[in-house]
Amino acid sequence: MLAGWVEVAAESVERARTACAELRWHEAYRRRWREVRAESGLRAAQASALLEGARLPLDVARGIATGAAGASLGPGSVGGGGVADPEAVLTGAVRGSAFAERLMPELAGQGAPAVPPLPQLLARAHTVVAAGWVPTAALGRLRDDEPARDVAGLGPAPVGREVAARIDLLSRTVATTSAPALVVAALAHAEVLAVRPFVAGNGLVARLVGRVLLTCGGLDPTGSVLPESVWAAAPQVYVAGAAGYATGTTQGVAAWLTQYADAVASGAGAAREVADAVLAGRLG
Repeated sequence: MLAGWVEVAAESVERARTACAELRWHEAYRRRWREVRAESGLRAAQASALLEGARLPLDVARGIATGAAGASLGPGSVGGGGVADPEAVLTGAVRGSAFAERLMPELAGQGAPAVPPLPQLLARAHTVVAAGWVPTAALGRLRDDEPARDVAGLGPAPVGREVAARIDLLSRTVATTSAPALVVAALAHAEVLAVRPFVAGNGLVARLVGRVLLTCGGLDPTGSVLPESVWAAAPQVYVAGAAGYATGTTQGVAAWLTQYADAVASGAGAAREVADAVLAGRLG
C-alpha cells in the first residue's frame, strides 16, 4: 500500500526530499544547528498549539521555554467540548518540542537515535504534551469506550477494541516498512488524527510524532523543517486533507500524502528563514 502512495505522489515527495537536502547545506548548520533546531521547535510548538485553538504569540512560547511565562499554570482540565486553557496547551506543545529534540540525533552524530517503538512513543508524547490539562489517569492511555474530545471534522473516531487494533497495525507497519521517511511520517500523522487514540491532545501528538519520524528517518536531519507553520496558516485545508485520509479512499489518501509532502517542502523554506535569522542575530 505504501509503495502505491509513493508512486501517486512521486513528484511532491521528490520535491520535499530535494528541499530538505538543500536546506542541510545552509551555513547556519555548520556550527549553530542547535540554535536553529531549538528555535524551529518553538515555532513548531506555537503553530501546533494554534491548530488546537490556543492562539498565543511566539513570544509566549519563548517565555514558557525559558521559564519567564507559564509558571503559574494550574492543573486545568479539558471541558466537554475539548477546550482547554490555551496557555496550558501551548506549554504542553513546548514540552513536546523539547521531548522530540531529545530523540533526534545530532546533526553530525554517528549511529541511529534511540527512538522507542511507536506505541511507547505515542504514550510518552501524550504524557508530555497533555499533562496539566488532560486528567492524569488518561495520560498516555489509549481510549476504550470514551469519546475523543478533539480534532473535529474528521468523522466519528473508532472506539473499543478498534482503537488498540488500529494503533497496533500502524505500529507494525512503521516498524517493518521500507517506505521513505516522508511517507511513514505522513501515514503515522494522519492515522493518529483519524483514530484519535487519546481522549484529547491527539493533534499535538500526531504532529509531534510526525516531526520525530521525519528527522530520525533521515529526511530532515536538521530537525528544523516547519510544516506546522504551513498547516497553521491554512487550518481548514489541513483538516480537510486529514478528513480525506480518514475516508480510506485511494483518492483521499493520495491527496493527503501530496499535501503533506508539499507542506514539508514549504516547511524547509520556513526553516531556511529561521537559519537566516540565527546567522543575523535577529531572534527574540
